[in-house]
Amino acid sequence: MAEEVKNVQTEVDSLTVVDFVHHLWKKKFLVALFVVVATLIGSFYAMWVRPQFTSDALLQVNVKGTSSKATKAFGEMGAVLDLASPADAEIELIKSRMVLSYVTMAEHLYLWTVPVGFWDRLLHREGRMDLDSLRIPLKVRAKKWMAEVTGKDSYSVISPDGKKILDGVVGEVAFAEFADDTLSIRVNFMDAKQGQKFIIAQGSPINAERSLAGGLSVMEKGKQTGIIAVRYSHRYPDRAASILNTIAKTYLRQNVEMRSAEAEKTLEFLEAQLPGVKAKLDSAEKVLADYRYKIGSVDMTGETKAHLDKEGQLQRQIMQLEQERQAAMRLFKAEHPNVQTIVKQQNKLRVELAALKKNAEKMPLTQQEVKRLQEEVAVNNEVYTNMLNNIQQLRVVRAGEVGNVRIVDFAQAEQSQTKPNKSRIIMASIVFGFIFGVLFVFLMYILRNGVKSTSRIERETGLSVFAKIPQSSHKFLRTNKRVHHSAPFVLQNPEDKVSESFRSLQTALAFLMPNPEHCVILVMGLMPGVGKSFVSLNLAAVLAASGKKVLLIDADMRRGVINGRSKFGLADVLAGIATLDTAVSQKHTDNLFVMNAGKTKLAACELLRGDAMDNLLKEARRKYDLVIVDTPPLNLVTDAELICPLVDYSLFVLHYGRHSIEEIKETIERVRRYSDKPSAIVMNHCEHEPGRYGYGYGYYGKGYYGK
Repeated sequence: MAEEVKNVQTEVDSLTVVDFVHHLWKKKFLVALFVVVATLIGSFYAMWVRPQFTSDALLQVNVKGTSSKATKAFGEMGAVLDLASPADAEIELIKSRMVLSYVTMAEHLYLWTVPVGFWDRLLHREGRMDLDSLRIPLKVRAKKWMAEVTGKDSYSVISPDGKKILDGVVGEVAFAEFADDTLSIRVNFMDAKQGQKFIIAQGSPINAERSLAGGLSVMEKGKQTGIIAVRYSHRYPDRAASILNTIAKTYLRQNVEMRSAEAEKTLEFLEAQLPGVKAKLDSAEKVLADYRYKIGSVDMTGETKAHLDKEGQLQRQIMQLEQERQAAMRLFKAEHPNVQTIVKQQNKLRVELAALKKNAEKMPLTQQEVKRLQEEVAVNNEVYTNMLNNIQQLRVVRAGEVGNVRIVDFAQAEQSQTKPNKSRIIMASIVFGFIFGVLFVFLMYILRNGVKSTSRIERETGLSVFAKIPQSSHKFLRTNKRVHHSAPFVLQNPEDKVSESFRSLQTALAFLMPNPEHCVILVMGLMPGVGKSFVSLNLAAVLAASGKKVLLIDADMRRGVINGRSKFGLADVLAGIATLDTAVSQKHTDNLFVMNAGKTKLAACELLRGDAMDNLLKEARRKYDLVIVDTPPLNLVTDAELICPLVDYSLFVLHYGRHSIEEIKETIERVRRYSDKPSAIVMNHCEHEPGRYGYGYGYYGKGYYGK
């Protein structure tokens, strides 16, 4: 496993940009297929997605005196330090449940109608149905309800079991009894052709609020500007604008109500206290008038008047602080620092008032009583007057409160859709298709971790690579049947680079076989599809063209592909049914003879275990100059291993870039256990490597080289 990973890493490290670009060019049709498929998927998606229309509204937050002191202090540095903007709180309020819950109910967002029809949706021919009232019995609310258009302004409601339960008219409420309950519906707008069906549903308002919040875009334009842009998308442009305007109006109304709430509460408190204060003032005035009538006139000294004024001032301050304390108690607890500060001020004034009253005990009793009664009347009168003034001011504030938010721009229905952007989707599909195609080719290139270097094969195995048969775009090599049933490729196209590579193989074999007369050459492949039958047939044709009498034996008795004119074959000879002469037929040229695989009911390996194959090859040596035996794949069956000890030379046919070096070494070592005869390697399906020495032709294509 570690060796395989190492081999893969070696191939990746040796991969250059030029190599990969060349390999990518060869796989251009595969990449083009990815691009076409991705484009089709993207086009379908662009047509399938329902159009979306986006509307926007603009709000302004007037900060006034509520802006952050830190922001004012820092000035322009506030934007640099990213201090919080007053608009941030308003943005959260816009998206709050307080606003969106009202909008959900006002715009009936929890009621859904979805058109049904594949082709209508794909071709954007869907109708429209808007509901402003729908109540489905709770027992069957989760099931699938349908509405079908029956006329220009009429429709029918179909229950989940497929039965029509009511007929309705646009603009009117329709009722029907169902599941021991009542179903009601009102369609306020419908634009659909007759027969169009819609799925109708009554959803949860909470889920509708969440969906609205998820689709709502609220942001401040710029830094510290107080300008808030609100955007929302819907499949109908008028609905998008209506929902946004409802959000803006609801938020504005609640903002005004929130800001006037404090004044309203204070006004209610003062109006509740006013009758008691007025009664207290009237009582004090009456007591003072009665006392004056009883004692007559009283001479008040300057010191007494100053004392009286000072005491009245302290009483008024204490009363004013009491009002402040009661107002603060509506907002805070008694332990709050603001409340405690007011209490401490009251206590301080009470101590001072107590000391002043103690000094007043030295005055005559008549003056003290008059002073006290006058002081009480003055205090109650001032409290009553201040309360009337405050009530009037609060009434003015309540009537004139406009909040700190205003609507700058209302939302309008946009006629151009914003989603989906078809051209962008198609362009993205083309790009992604190309990227995925390139990645797929790259992964296939990496995963196909077969060895490609002939020098490495020779170094690791100790065998020589006698020939590298290149790929060719010649039309003759496109189909397997034509390769094996027609005349050999080297005879039909002697000038092709493939034919030249077989002549190079012939030359190399001449050096391998100093005495080539009456020799048997075994051609083996590691796995199906490497092209060993193609190599066997064309090598035999090249040798026959040089004047040698050559016999080609198809030893693949399971799936033989080389056909001769005789009805007998190798299996028949080994079984004793036919002889060598009756099983051999001439093919394509005077010196080329072939023996097909034949047919047998016995196992092929059983026919090869006896002496019949050895006797056949001895007879073939006497009658032919060269015998070439084409065997089944080594990694599938043991036929080649049984024949190997009976031949003189062996050729291993490898597929370029398909076998790992460990696989090659293991197979060769397994064959060497049965025979130590000379061997060599033929590399088939060789691809042109850019920047390296080619095969003398400078162009390479793609072809198929047989089994």
